[in-house]
Amino acid sequence: MSKKVLITGSNGLLGQKLLDKIRNNSQFEVIATAKGEDRYCEEGYIYESLDVTKRDEVLNIMNIYKPDHVIHTAAMTNVDACEAEKELCKQLNVDSVAYFIEACKANQSHFVHLSTDFIFDGANGPYDEDAAPNPLSYYGQTKLESEELLKQSDIDYAILRTIIVYGVVKDMSRSNIVLWAKGALESKKSINVVNDQFRNPTLAEDLADACILAVEKKAQGVFNASGKDFMSILEIVERIADFWGLDKSLITPISAEGLNQPAKRPVKTGFILDKSNAVLGYQPHTFEEGLAIMDKQLALIK
Repeated sequence: MSKKVLITGSNGLLGQKLLDKIRNNSQFEVIATAKGEDRYCEEGYIYESLDVTKRDEVLNIMNIYKPDHVIHTAAMTNVDACEAEKELCKQLNVDSVAYFIEACKANQSHFVHLSTDFIFDGANGPYDEDAAPNPLSYYGQTKLESEELLKQSDIDYAILRTIIVYGVVKDMSRSNIVLWAKGALESKKSINVVNDQFRNPTLAEDLADACILAVEKKAQGVFNASGKDFMSILEIVERIADFWGLDKSLITPISAEGLNQPAKRPVKTGFILDKSNAVLGYQPHTFEEGLAIMDKQLALIK
């Protein structure tokens, strides 16, 4: 018996990586959803347009397909945009989850939800799953609110928290740190890079694997799902330059204060992955392995 899996945000980076991995897998019957037209455009799944901020649309799609599992990747993740457009951010990051909780309860569906390191203030990273949250930005606040909705619900759910997702697909809706740094340095542009914030960058394929493991095991509770390498944003960019043999003299280290970003960022997040390793069998790539995977994919797209 194949499991029915409904994916939200299937046009995004993570959504497309999930389709790469499960659309031709006989274990799964896949319903891909996103707002507007299908940008993935392959075979092996059903596509439905879905605006997750509309309760009626969510309930309708869920009642039609009655999926065993939902992987909810759709979200507003631009941290500064969330600060500027709080109502839209709330609709996408909190209200949508409330609608899916209602629909999952009616259809007895297991819900896999994506969350973030930005629920933490960055004072005590790296964090395990039981660390106390304290978001500094509206984005982080909405993601924490969505987690709380799930914890207070009586549906089956897994929350996967992640950090700086990078990767490449043939139809990118937005850039990420690797594509940005590589593109700028290849164009011989000088770039300012923060040297006082620390993260675990996450390969999109690894995060997709974590989602699939959570489905296969019908995982319950909170799991960290990031990359394994912990470093500063500056080191991330320097390692990108080293990997592709680009000019590191174009990189100027600056403090986060120098960027004057609208949303406050945590200084030092990072995740401890012991629980995900043990319970899910989650084994992410090293950063350089992730860059090598991207390099092969970029060669195919050109």
